Amino acid sequence: MGGDIPKQFLPLGGRPILMHTIETFRRALDDVQIVLVLPADQHDYWHELCRENGFRSPELIADGGETRFHSVRNGLSLLPEDAYAVVGVHDGVRPFVSGDTIRRCYAAAAEGKAVVPVVPVVETVRQILPDGNSITRPRDEYRLVQTPQTFPLDMLKEAYRQPFSAAFTDDASVVEALGKTVTMIEGNRENIKITTPSDMRFAEFIRHRHGL
Repeated sequence: MGGDIPKQFLPLGGRPILMHTIETFRRALDDVQIVLVLPADQHDYWHELCRENGFRSPELIADGGETRFHSVRNGLSLLPEDAYAVVGVHDGVRPFVSGDTIRRCYAAAAEGKAVVPVVPVVETVRQILPDGNSITRPRDEYRLVQTPQTFPLDMLKEAYRQPFSAAFTDDASVVEALGKTVTMIEGNRENIKITTPSDMRFAEFIRHRHGL
């Protein structure tokens, strides 16, 4: 974002984006337990924001790691080894995931599946070739992946016991390295990842549109 405040703490409708995201899951799932993963030097600031906003922080907070892989592994370490549960890994700056998307992801994972929500690609896609040229690729063959990426807890824990690889770009890729098949389900287009100032402007539009 180009500023001093980490993007998950930027205000959206007067409160940090991260609080909106957490509340979305609390509304969608009655018995959800949230594990928040934040860099160690942001914990105090987060608790200060919670006090200022009268917000109930998740009880379980893990330190962020060097990469997404290490951050997720740190979060998983706070969950019991023998628990029968479904776990979804979600970006803190995706506050507009719909309750329906969340519930469908968790329901599919409860059947033993590794699940990612996706949306169709609506723009033309070009592939850059090794020689520097490019060709158009059929966009119908591609999907944009969102979160929460959702799995049986034991499956995800087993996946994250693997050594780190630079090929692990998300949780699905870690699980695929075990030889598991990933199931795609329909996501929701508003489930944007807020990473740029233009994303913030669009997020305010979505918030007003949905009365949040």
